[in-house]
Amino acid sequence: MKQQKDIIGQRKEKIQKLIESGVELFPNDYRVSHTVKDIQGLLDGQSSDLSEDTRFSVAGRIMAINRFGKSSFLRFKDRTGQLQAYIRKDKVGDDAYDLYKKMDIGDFIGMAGPMFQTKTGEWTLLADSLRLIAKAMRPLPEKFHGLKDPEKRYRQRYLDLIMNPEVRDLFVKRSKLVHAIRMFLIDRDFLEVETPMMQPLPGGADARPFKTYHHALNMELFLRIAPELYLKRLVTGGFERVFEINRNFRNEGISTQHNPEFTMLEFYQAYATYEDLMTLTEEMFQSVAKSVNGLSEVEYQGELIDFSQSWKRIPLLDSLEQIAGVDPALFENKEKLMNFGLSKGIPFGDQARESVGIGKIMTKLFDILVEPKLIQPTFITGYPVEVSPLSRRNRENPDLTDRFELFIAGREIANGFSELNDPEDQKNRFLRQLDTKEEGDETPEMIDEDYIRALEYGMPPTAGEGIGIDRLAMLLTNSASIRDVILFPHMKHSEKS
Repeated sequence: MKQQKDIIGQRKEKIQKLIESGVELFPNDYRVSHTVKDIQGLLDGQSSDLSEDTRFSVAGRIMAINRFGKSSFLRFKDRTGQLQAYIRKDKVGDDAYDLYKKMDIGDFIGMAGPMFQTKTGEWTLLADSLRLIAKAMRPLPEKFHGLKDPEKRYRQRYLDLIMNPEVRDLFVKRSKLVHAIRMFLIDRDFLEVETPMMQPLPGGADARPFKTYHHALNMELFLRIAPELYLKRLVTGGFERVFEINRNFRNEGISTQHNPEFTMLEFYQAYATYEDLMTLTEEMFQSVAKSVNGLSEVEYQGELIDFSQSWKRIPLLDSLEQIAGVDPALFENKEKLMNFGLSKGIPFGDQARESVGIGKIMTKLFDILVEPKLIQPTFITGYPVEVSPLSRRNRENPDLTDRFELFIAGREIANGFSELNDPEDQKNRFLRQLDTKEEGDETPEMIDEDYIRALEYGMPPTAGEGIGIDRLAMLLTNSASIRDVILFPHMKHSEKS
Protein backbone atom coordinates (compact mmCIF):
# COMPACT_ATOMS: atom_id res chain seq x y z
CA MET A 1 0.00 0.00 0.00
CA LYS A 2 2.83 2.41 0.89
CA GLN A 3 4.59 1.63 -2.39
CA GLN A 4 1.44 2.47 -4.34
CA LYS A 5 1.05 5.77 -2.46
CA ASP A 6 4.67 6.61 -3.28
CA ILE A 7 4.08 5.91 -6.98
CA ILE A 8 0.89 8.01 -6.98
CA GLY A 9 2.83 10.82 -5.31
CA GLN A 10 5.56 10.63 -7.95
CA ARG A 11 3.00 10.67 -10.74
CA LYS A 12 1.26 13.71 -9.25
CA GLU A 13 4.59 15.56 -9.25
CA LYS A 14 5.13 14.52 -12.87
CA ILE A 15 1.62 15.66 -13.78
CA GLN A 16 2.26 19.07 -12.21
CA LYS A 17 5.45 19.50 -14.24
CA LEU A 18 3.62 18.51 -17.42
CA ILE A 19 0.92 21.08 -16.72
CA GLU A 20 3.53 23.75 -16.05
CA SER A 21 5.23 22.95 -19.37
CA GLY A 22 1.93 23.39 -21.22
CA VAL A 23 1.19 19.74 -21.97
CA GLU A 24 -2.55 18.97 -22.28
CA LEU A 25 -3.19 15.87 -20.16
CA PHE A 26 -6.64 14.98 -21.50
CA PRO A 27 -7.06 16.20 -25.11
CA ASN A 28 -10.22 15.28 -26.98
CA ASP A 29 -9.27 15.81 -30.62
CA TYR A 30 -7.23 12.71 -31.47
CA ARG A 31 -8.69 10.43 -34.13
CA VAL A 32 -7.68 6.87 -35.05
CA SER A 33 -7.72 5.39 -38.53
CA HIS A 34 -7.35 1.71 -37.58
CA THR A 35 -7.78 -0.60 -34.64
CA VAL A 36 -5.21 -3.26 -33.81
CA LYS A 37 -7.52 -5.87 -35.33
CA ASP A 38 -7.84 -3.81 -38.54
CA ILE A 39 -4.05 -3.67 -38.89
CA GLN A 40 -3.60 -7.36 -38.15
CA GLY A 41 -6.20 -8.15 -40.80
CA LEU A 42 -4.35 -6.08 -43.39
CA LEU A 43 -1.03 -7.68 -42.44
CA ASP A 44 -2.36 -11.22 -42.67
CA GLY A 45 -0.23 -13.03 -45.20
CA GLN A 46 2.27 -10.19 -45.63
CA SER A 47 5.86 -11.44 -45.56
CA SER A 48 7.71 -8.14 -46.03
CA ASP A 49 7.40 -4.51 -45.00
CA LEU A 50 4.44 -2.59 -46.28
CA SER A 51 5.12 0.58 -48.23
CA GLU A 52 6.15 3.45 -45.98
CA ASP A 53 3.35 5.41 -47.63
CA THR A 54 0.86 3.21 -45.76
CA ARG A 55 0.45 4.97 -42.42
CA PHE A 56 -1.73 4.02 -39.50
CA SER A 57 -3.10 6.28 -36.78
CA VAL A 58 -3.68 4.25 -33.61
CA ALA A 59 -4.41 4.82 -29.94
CA GLY A 60 -4.52 2.73 -26.80
CA ARG A 61 -3.32 2.11 -23.26
CA ILE A 62 0.42 1.54 -22.71
CA MET A 63 0.88 -1.93 -21.19
CA ALA A 64 4.69 -2.28 -21.29
CA ILE A 65 7.73 -0.09 -22.02
CA ASN A 66 11.27 -1.20 -22.83
CA ARG A 67 13.57 1.84 -23.23
CA PHE A 68 17.03 1.94 -24.86
CA GLY A 69 18.32 5.50 -24.59
CA LYS A 70 17.16 7.24 -27.77
CA SER A 71 14.76 4.48 -28.80
CA SER A 72 12.14 2.34 -27.14
CA PHE A 73 9.67 -0.47 -27.70
CA LEU A 74 6.24 -0.36 -26.10
CA ARG A 75 3.11 -2.45 -26.14
CA PHE A 76 -0.30 -0.87 -26.19
CA LYS A 77 -3.82 -2.28 -26.29
CA ASP A 78 -7.12 -1.06 -27.65
CA ARG A 79 -10.53 -2.76 -27.55
CA THR A 80 -9.45 -5.30 -30.20
CA GLY A 81 -6.02 -6.45 -29.05
CA GLN A 82 -2.36 -5.59 -28.43
CA LEU A 83 0.33 -4.28 -30.77
CA GLN A 84 3.99 -3.37 -30.47
CA ALA A 85 5.29 0.10 -31.39
CA TYR A 86 8.86 1.36 -31.88
CA ILE A 87 9.65 4.91 -30.76
CA ARG A 88 12.83 6.61 -32.04
CA LYS A 89 13.92 10.11 -31.12
CA ASP A 90 15.04 10.92 -34.66
CA LYS A 91 11.61 9.89 -35.98
CA VAL A 92 9.21 11.60 -33.55
CA GLY A 93 11.41 14.63 -32.76
CA ASP A 94 13.03 15.94 -29.59
CA ASP A 95 9.91 17.47 -27.98
CA ALA A 96 7.72 14.41 -28.59
CA TYR A 97 10.43 12.06 -27.33
CA ASP A 98 10.92 14.12 -24.17
CA LEU A 99 7.17 13.91 -23.58
CA TYR A 100 7.24 10.16 -24.23
CA LYS A 101 9.96 9.71 -21.58
CA LYS A 102 7.52 11.17 -19.04
CA MET A 103 4.77 8.70 -19.95
CA ASP A 104 3.97 5.73 -17.73
CA ILE A 105 2.45 2.30 -18.11
CA GLY A 106 -1.30 2.84 -17.98
CA ASP A 107 -1.26 6.11 -19.93
CA PHE A 108 -3.21 6.40 -23.17
CA ILE A 109 -1.04 7.27 -26.19
CA GLY A 110 -1.81 8.17 -29.78
CA MET A 111 0.73 7.30 -32.49
CA ALA A 112 0.96 7.32 -36.25
CA GLY A 113 3.35 5.74 -38.72
CA PRO A 114 3.99 2.77 -41.06
CA MET A 115 4.37 -0.89 -40.09
CA PHE A 116 7.59 -2.89 -40.32
CA GLN A 117 8.85 -6.29 -39.20
CA THR A 118 11.52 -6.62 -36.53
CA LYS A 119 14.40 -9.11 -36.78
CA THR A 120 12.20 -11.62 -34.94
CA GLY A 121 9.46 -11.17 -37.53
CA GLU A 122 7.01 -9.27 -35.31
CA TRP A 123 4.96 -6.60 -37.03
CA THR A 124 5.56 -3.28 -35.28
CA LEU A 125 4.35 0.28 -35.72
CA LEU A 126 7.24 2.67 -36.48
CA ALA A 127 5.93 5.85 -34.86
CA ASP A 128 6.74 9.12 -36.58
CA SER A 129 4.40 11.10 -34.30
CA LEU A 130 2.95 10.58 -30.86
CA ARG A 131 0.72 12.34 -28.35
CA LEU A 132 -0.38 11.87 -24.76
CA ILE A 133 -4.14 11.22 -24.85
CA ALA A 134 -4.96 10.56 -21.18
CA LYS A 135 -2.70 10.46 -18.13
CA ALA A 136 -3.04 7.66 -15.57
CA MET A 137 -2.44 8.75 -11.99
CA ARG A 138 -2.58 5.26 -10.44
CA PRO A 139 -0.23 2.43 -11.45
CA LEU A 140 -1.56 -0.79 -12.93
CA PRO A 141 -0.98 -4.04 -11.01
CA GLU A 142 2.48 -5.50 -11.56
CA LYS A 143 2.22 -7.58 -14.74
CA PHE A 144 3.85 -10.79 -13.51
CA HIS A 145 1.45 -11.13 -10.59
CA GLY A 146 -1.47 -9.43 -12.30
CA LEU A 147 -4.81 -9.06 -10.58
CA LYS A 148 -5.74 -12.38 -8.98
CA ASP A 149 -7.56 -11.52 -5.74
CA PRO A 150 -11.25 -12.32 -6.49
CA GLU A 151 -12.64 -9.63 -4.19
CA LYS A 152 -10.53 -6.91 -5.77
CA ARG A 153 -11.39 -8.18 -9.24
CA TYR A 154 -15.13 -7.90 -8.49
CA ARG A 155 -14.86 -4.52 -6.75
CA GLN A 156 -12.57 -2.99 -9.37
CA ARG A 157 -13.82 -4.68 -12.52
CA TYR A 158 -12.15 -2.01 -14.67
CA LEU A 159 -8.75 -3.26 -13.48
CA ASP A 160 -9.84 -6.85 -14.01
CA LEU A 161 -10.73 -6.07 -17.62
CA ILE A 162 -7.44 -4.22 -18.20
CA MET A 163 -5.19 -6.91 -16.75
CA ASN A 164 -7.01 -10.15 -17.56
CA PRO A 165 -7.91 -10.55 -21.25
CA GLU A 166 -9.78 -13.77 -20.54
CA VAL A 167 -12.23 -11.79 -18.40
CA ARG A 168 -12.92 -9.42 -21.26
CA ASP A 169 -13.47 -12.42 -23.54
CA LEU A 170 -15.95 -13.84 -21.02
CA PHE A 171 -18.11 -10.73 -21.09
CA VAL A 172 -17.95 -10.60 -24.88
CA LYS A 173 -19.36 -14.14 -24.79
CA ARG A 174 -22.10 -13.03 -22.43
CA SER A 175 -23.05 -10.25 -24.84
CA LYS A 176 -23.15 -12.75 -27.71
CA LEU A 177 -25.35 -15.01 -25.59
CA VAL A 178 -27.95 -12.29 -25.03
CA HIS A 179 -27.87 -11.30 -28.70
CA ALA A 180 -28.29 -14.94 -29.80
CA ILE A 181 -31.32 -15.39 -27.53
CA ARG A 182 -32.86 -12.16 -28.78
CA MET A 183 -32.46 -13.13 -32.45
CA PHE A 184 -33.67 -16.70 -31.81
CA LEU A 185 -36.97 -15.40 -30.46
CA ILE A 186 -37.38 -12.57 -32.97
CA ASP A 187 -36.90 -15.09 -35.79
CA ARG A 188 -39.88 -16.98 -34.31
CA ASP A 189 -42.15 -13.93 -34.37
CA PHE A 190 -41.75 -12.95 -30.71
CA LEU A 191 -42.03 -9.24 -29.92
CA GLU A 192 -39.54 -7.71 -27.49
CA VAL A 193 -41.22 -5.44 -24.93
CA GLU A 194 -40.39 -3.50 -21.78
CA THR A 195 -42.45 -3.62 -18.59
CA PRO A 196 -42.20 -1.57 -15.37
CA MET A 197 -39.23 -2.07 -13.08
CA MET A 198 -40.99 -0.11 -10.33
CA GLN A 199 -44.32 -1.72 -9.52
CA PRO A 200 -47.11 -0.84 -7.07
CA LEU A 201 -47.44 -4.54 -6.22
CA PRO A 202 -44.66 -7.15 -6.37
CA GLY A 203 -45.77 -10.29 -8.19
CA GLY A 204 -44.82 -13.13 -10.48
CA ALA A 205 -42.62 -14.93 -7.95
CA ASP A 206 -42.44 -15.66 -4.24
CA ALA A 207 -39.63 -13.41 -3.02
CA ARG A 208 -38.94 -10.48 -0.71
CA PRO A 209 -38.79 -7.26 -2.75
CA PHE A 210 -36.84 -4.05 -2.43
CA LYS A 211 -39.00 -1.07 -1.49
CA THR A 212 -38.79 2.52 -2.65
CA TYR A 213 -41.02 5.58 -2.47
CA HIS A 214 -42.24 7.99 -5.14
CA HIS A 215 -42.83 11.40 -3.59
CA ALA A 216 -44.80 13.00 -6.42
CA LEU A 217 -47.25 10.09 -6.54
CA ASN A 218 -47.15 9.76 -2.74
CA MET A 219 -46.96 5.99 -2.96
CA GLU A 220 -44.74 3.07 -2.06
CA LEU A 221 -43.28 1.16 -4.98
CA PHE A 222 -41.38 -2.12 -5.28
CA LEU A 223 -38.50 -3.04 -7.57
CA ARG A 224 -39.81 -5.91 -9.62
CA ILE A 225 -39.12 -9.47 -8.61
CA ALA A 226 -40.45 -10.70 -11.97
CA PRO A 227 -42.18 -9.20 -15.04
CA GLU A 228 -44.56 -12.14 -15.40
CA LEU A 229 -47.91 -10.56 -14.56
CA TYR A 230 -47.27 -7.59 -16.86
CA LEU A 231 -46.21 -9.79 -19.76
CA LYS A 232 -49.36 -11.88 -19.42
CA ARG A 233 -51.42 -8.68 -19.44
CA LEU A 234 -49.87 -8.07 -22.88
CA VAL A 235 -50.91 -11.55 -24.04
CA THR A 236 -54.45 -10.66 -22.92
CA GLY A 237 -54.11 -7.44 -24.92
CA GLY A 238 -53.33 -9.33 -28.12
CA PHE A 239 -49.52 -9.63 -28.19
CA GLU A 240 -49.54 -13.39 -28.58
CA ARG A 241 -45.76 -13.86 -28.47
CA VAL A 242 -43.77 -11.53 -26.23
CA PHE A 243 -40.44 -11.59 -24.45
CA GLU A 244 -38.37 -9.38 -22.20
CA ILE A 245 -34.72 -9.62 -21.23
CA ASN A 246 -35.12 -7.97 -17.88
CA ARG A 247 -33.46 -6.95 -14.65
CA ASN A 248 -35.05 -8.39 -11.52
CA PHE A 249 -34.39 -7.52 -7.89
CA ARG A 250 -34.84 -9.78 -4.86
CA ASN A 251 -33.93 -8.70 -1.36
CA GLU A 252 -32.57 -12.06 -0.31
CA GLY A 253 -29.32 -13.95 0.18
CA ILE A 254 -26.12 -13.78 -1.87
CA SER A 255 -24.25 -16.91 -2.95
CA THR A 256 -22.28 -18.32 -5.86
CA GLN A 257 -25.63 -18.68 -7.66
CA HIS A 258 -27.54 -15.65 -6.35
CA ASN A 259 -27.10 -11.90 -6.76
CA PRO A 260 -29.79 -9.47 -5.52
CA GLU A 261 -29.92 -7.90 -8.99
CA PHE A 262 -29.96 -10.37 -11.87
CA THR A 263 -30.98 -10.83 -15.51
CA MET A 264 -33.80 -13.04 -16.71
CA LEU A 265 -35.37 -13.87 -20.01
CA GLU A 266 -39.14 -14.28 -19.80
CA PHE A 267 -41.25 -15.16 -22.82
CA TYR A 268 -44.89 -16.10 -23.42
CA GLN A 269 -46.51 -17.86 -26.35
CA ALA A 270 -50.26 -18.10 -26.88
CA TYR A 271 -51.77 -21.38 -28.10
CA ALA A 272 -48.81 -23.34 -26.76
CA THR A 273 -48.29 -25.70 -23.82
CA TYR A 274 -45.42 -26.32 -21.46
CA GLU A 275 -44.46 -29.29 -23.62
CA ASP A 276 -44.06 -26.98 -26.64
CA LEU A 277 -41.75 -24.76 -24.58
CA MET A 278 -39.58 -27.70 -23.54
CA THR A 279 -38.96 -28.44 -27.22
CA LEU A 280 -38.35 -24.74 -27.94
CA THR A 281 -35.90 -24.53 -25.02
CA GLU A 282 -33.84 -27.44 -26.33
CA GLU A 283 -33.62 -25.73 -29.73
CA MET A 284 -32.75 -22.39 -28.13
CA PHE A 285 -29.92 -23.75 -25.98
CA GLN A 286 -28.42 -25.69 -28.87
CA SER A 287 -28.55 -22.59 -31.07
CA VAL A 288 -27.14 -20.27 -28.41
CA ALA A 289 -24.31 -22.64 -27.46
CA LYS A 290 -23.23 -22.83 -31.10
CA SER A 291 -23.42 -19.04 -31.47
CA VAL A 292 -21.31 -18.44 -28.36
CA ASN A 293 -18.85 -21.35 -28.41
CA GLY A 294 -19.20 -22.86 -31.87
CA LEU A 295 -20.27 -26.20 -30.38
CA SER A 296 -23.42 -27.77 -28.97
CA GLU A 297 -21.50 -29.05 -25.96
CA VAL A 298 -19.59 -27.27 -23.20
CA GLU A 299 -17.27 -28.28 -20.40
CA TYR A 300 -18.47 -27.03 -17.04
CA GLN A 301 -16.39 -27.55 -13.89
CA GLY A 302 -15.02 -30.87 -15.13
CA GLU A 303 -18.31 -32.15 -16.62
CA LEU A 304 -19.04 -32.30 -20.34
CA ILE A 305 -22.55 -30.94 -20.88
CA ASP A 306 -24.03 -32.09 -24.19
CA PHE A 307 -26.97 -30.06 -25.50
CA SER A 308 -27.31 -32.15 -28.66
CA GLN A 309 -28.47 -35.32 -26.89
CA SER A 310 -32.15 -35.95 -26.24
CA TRP A 311 -32.97 -34.19 -22.98
CA LYS A 312 -34.55 -36.25 -20.22
CA ARG A 313 -38.07 -35.44 -19.03
CA ILE A 314 -38.80 -36.85 -15.57
CA PRO A 315 -41.91 -36.24 -13.42
CA LEU A 316 -41.05 -34.79 -10.01
CA LEU A 317 -42.52 -37.74 -8.11
CA ASP A 318 -40.60 -40.22 -10.26
CA SER A 319 -37.35 -38.33 -9.61
CA LEU A 320 -37.94 -38.57 -5.85
CA GLU A 321 -38.47 -42.31 -6.17
CA GLN A 322 -35.69 -43.08 -8.66
CA ILE A 323 -32.96 -40.68 -7.50
CA ALA A 324 -33.75 -39.86 -3.86
CA GLY A 325 -35.04 -43.33 -2.93
CA VAL A 326 -38.40 -42.14 -1.57
CA ASP A 327 -41.04 -44.86 -1.21
CA PRO A 328 -44.04 -43.77 -3.38
CA ALA A 329 -46.35 -44.79 -0.51
CA LEU A 330 -45.06 -41.77 1.43
CA PHE A 331 -46.45 -39.34 -1.16
CA GLU A 332 -49.87 -39.65 0.44
CA ASN A 333 -48.70 -39.20 4.04
CA LYS A 334 -47.33 -35.79 5.01
CA GLU A 335 -46.07 -36.89 8.43
CA LYS A 336 -44.15 -39.88 7.10
CA LEU A 337 -42.74 -37.91 4.19
CA MET A 338 -41.47 -35.23 6.57
CA ASN A 339 -39.93 -37.87 8.84
CA PHE A 340 -38.13 -39.31 5.81
CA GLY A 341 -36.65 -35.88 5.16
CA LEU A 342 -35.62 -35.49 8.78
CA SER A 343 -33.87 -38.87 8.60
CA LYS A 344 -31.81 -37.48 5.72
CA GLY A 345 -30.82 -34.43 7.75
CA ILE A 346 -33.15 -32.05 5.92
CA PRO A 347 -34.24 -29.19 8.20
CA PHE A 348 -37.86 -28.10 8.44
CA GLY A 349 -39.03 -25.04 10.35
CA ASP A 350 -40.85 -25.33 13.67
CA GLN A 351 -44.12 -24.35 11.98
CA ALA A 352 -43.72 -26.84 9.14
CA ARG A 353 -45.92 -29.60 10.55
CA GLU A 354 -48.91 -27.28 10.72
CA SER A 355 -48.41 -24.74 7.94
CA VAL A 356 -46.47 -26.55 5.20
CA GLY A 357 -48.34 -28.77 2.78
CA ILE A 358 -47.10 -32.02 1.33
CA GLY A 359 -46.26 -30.29 -1.97
CA LYS A 360 -43.70 -28.04 -0.28
CA ILE A 361 -42.19 -31.02 1.51
CA MET A 362 -41.81 -32.83 -1.81
CA THR A 363 -40.04 -29.88 -3.43
CA LYS A 364 -37.79 -29.46 -0.38
CA LEU A 365 -36.73 -33.11 -0.68
CA PHE A 366 -36.17 -32.62 -4.40
CA ASP A 367 -34.04 -29.49 -3.91
CA ILE A 368 -31.64 -31.26 -1.57
CA LEU A 369 -31.65 -34.90 -2.66
CA VAL A 370 -32.25 -34.75 -6.42
CA GLU A 371 -31.27 -31.38 -7.89
CA PRO A 372 -27.48 -31.65 -7.30
CA LYS A 373 -27.44 -34.95 -9.22
CA LEU A 374 -29.01 -33.58 -12.43
CA ILE A 375 -25.88 -32.86 -14.49
CA GLN A 376 -27.02 -33.33 -18.09
CA PRO A 377 -29.98 -31.18 -19.26
CA THR A 378 -33.07 -32.57 -17.54
CA PHE A 379 -36.67 -31.34 -17.42
CA ILE A 380 -38.48 -32.08 -14.16
CA THR A 381 -42.25 -31.94 -14.71
CA GLY A 382 -45.47 -32.20 -12.71
CA TYR A 383 -44.96 -29.80 -9.80
CA PRO A 384 -47.56 -29.69 -7.01
CA VAL A 385 -50.21 -26.95 -7.18
CA GLU A 386 -49.11 -25.76 -3.75
CA VAL A 387 -45.78 -24.49 -5.11
CA SER A 388 -47.10 -23.43 -8.52
CA PRO A 389 -49.67 -20.66 -7.95
CA LEU A 390 -49.62 -19.43 -11.56
CA SER A 391 -49.58 -22.80 -13.37
CA ARG A 392 -52.45 -24.64 -15.05
CA ARG A 393 -53.64 -27.79 -13.29
CA ASN A 394 -52.89 -31.12 -14.92
CA ARG A 395 -56.06 -32.71 -16.32
CA GLU A 396 -55.21 -36.22 -15.18
CA ASN A 397 -54.02 -35.24 -11.69
CA PRO A 398 -55.43 -31.88 -10.50
CA ASP A 399 -53.03 -31.87 -7.52
CA LEU A 400 -50.19 -31.35 -9.99
CA THR A 401 -49.55 -28.69 -12.62
CA ASP A 402 -48.38 -28.58 -16.22
CA ARG A 403 -45.04 -27.14 -15.23
CA PHE A 404 -41.38 -27.93 -15.75
CA GLU A 405 -38.06 -26.76 -14.41
CA LEU A 406 -34.84 -27.26 -16.36
CA PHE A 407 -31.75 -28.40 -14.47
CA ILE A 408 -28.20 -28.47 -15.80
CA ALA A 409 -24.99 -29.05 -13.83
CA GLY A 410 -26.97 -29.54 -10.63
CA ARG A 411 -28.84 -26.22 -10.66
CA GLU A 412 -32.07 -24.72 -11.95
CA ILE A 413 -31.68 -22.85 -15.24
CA ALA A 414 -35.27 -22.36 -16.39
CA ASN A 415 -38.87 -22.55 -15.16
CA GLY A 416 -41.89 -22.80 -17.44
CA PHE A 417 -45.52 -23.83 -17.45
CA SER A 418 -48.86 -23.76 -19.12
CA GLU A 419 -50.36 -20.59 -17.69
CA LEU A 420 -53.40 -20.51 -15.47
CA ASN A 421 -55.96 -18.37 -17.28
CA ASP A 422 -59.03 -19.09 -15.15
CA PRO A 423 -59.52 -15.88 -13.10
CA GLU A 424 -61.50 -17.53 -10.30
CA ASP A 425 -58.98 -20.32 -9.82
CA GLN A 426 -56.16 -17.76 -9.94
CA LYS A 427 -57.73 -15.56 -7.28
CA ASN A 428 -58.42 -18.52 -5.00
CA ARG A 429 -54.80 -19.65 -5.30
CA PHE A 430 -53.54 -16.18 -4.43
CA LEU A 431 -55.78 -16.19 -1.35
CA ARG A 432 -54.64 -19.68 -0.37
CA GLN A 433 -51.03 -18.58 -0.78
CA LEU A 434 -51.63 -15.81 1.76
CA ASP A 435 -53.33 -18.21 4.17
CA THR A 436 -50.41 -20.66 4.12
CA LYS A 437 -47.59 -18.16 4.55
CA GLU A 438 -45.12 -19.35 7.13
CA GLU A 439 -44.40 -17.29 10.22
CA GLY A 440 -41.58 -14.86 9.54
CA ASP A 441 -42.24 -14.74 5.79
CA GLU A 442 -41.52 -11.12 4.81
CA THR A 443 -43.10 -11.17 1.34
CA PRO A 444 -45.92 -8.58 1.12
CA GLU A 445 -49.48 -9.73 1.70
CA MET A 446 -50.97 -8.42 -1.52
CA ILE A 447 -53.09 -9.68 -4.39
CA ASP A 448 -52.83 -8.06 -7.81
CA GLU A 449 -56.52 -7.36 -8.42
CA ASP A 450 -55.80 -5.70 -11.76
CA TYR A 451 -54.14 -8.88 -13.00
CA ILE A 452 -57.27 -10.81 -12.01
CA ARG A 453 -59.32 -8.20 -13.87
CA ALA A 454 -57.17 -8.71 -16.97
CA LEU A 455 -57.81 -12.46 -16.83
CA GLU A 456 -61.54 -11.75 -16.54
CA TYR A 457 -61.36 -10.14 -19.98
CA GLY A 458 -60.02 -13.45 -21.27
CA MET A 459 -56.46 -14.63 -21.88
CA PRO A 460 -55.89 -17.29 -24.56
CA PRO A 461 -54.27 -20.57 -23.55
CA THR A 462 -50.63 -19.64 -23.09
CA ALA A 463 -47.32 -21.11 -22.02
CA GLY A 464 -44.57 -19.03 -20.43
CA GLU A 465 -40.99 -19.50 -19.31
CA GLY A 466 -38.21 -17.76 -17.43
CA ILE A 467 -34.52 -18.48 -18.04
CA GLY A 468 -31.71 -17.23 -15.81
CA ILE A 469 -29.30 -15.40 -18.11
CA ASP A 470 -26.58 -15.20 -15.45
CA ARG A 471 -26.66 -18.93 -14.75
CA LEU A 472 -26.69 -19.72 -18.45
CA ALA A 473 -23.68 -17.42 -18.87
CA MET A 474 -21.94 -19.30 -16.06
CA LEU A 475 -22.59 -22.54 -17.86
CA LEU A 476 -21.35 -21.40 -21.28
CA THR A 477 -18.21 -19.74 -19.89
CA ASN A 478 -17.30 -22.41 -17.31
CA SER A 479 -17.63 -19.92 -14.44
CA ALA A 480 -18.00 -21.27 -10.92
CA SER A 481 -19.59 -18.14 -9.42
CA ILE A 482 -22.35 -15.81 -10.60
CA ARG A 483 -20.04 -12.92 -9.68
CA ASP A 484 -17.73 -14.00 -12.50
CA VAL A 485 -20.41 -13.27 -15.13
CA ILE A 486 -21.82 -10.02 -13.68
CA LEU A 487 -19.73 -6.97 -14.46
CA PHE A 488 -20.42 -5.25 -11.15
CA PRO A 489 -21.76 -7.76 -8.59
CA HIS A 490 -23.10 -6.50 -5.27
CA MET A 491 -20.74 -6.92 -2.32
CA LYS A 492 -20.53 -5.89 1.30
CA HIS A 493 -19.06 -2.49 2.03
CA SER A 494 -15.29 -2.53 2.35
CA GLU A 495 -13.00 -0.03 4.07
CA LYS A 496 -10.15 -0.97 1.74
CA SER A 497 -9.24 1.47 -1.02
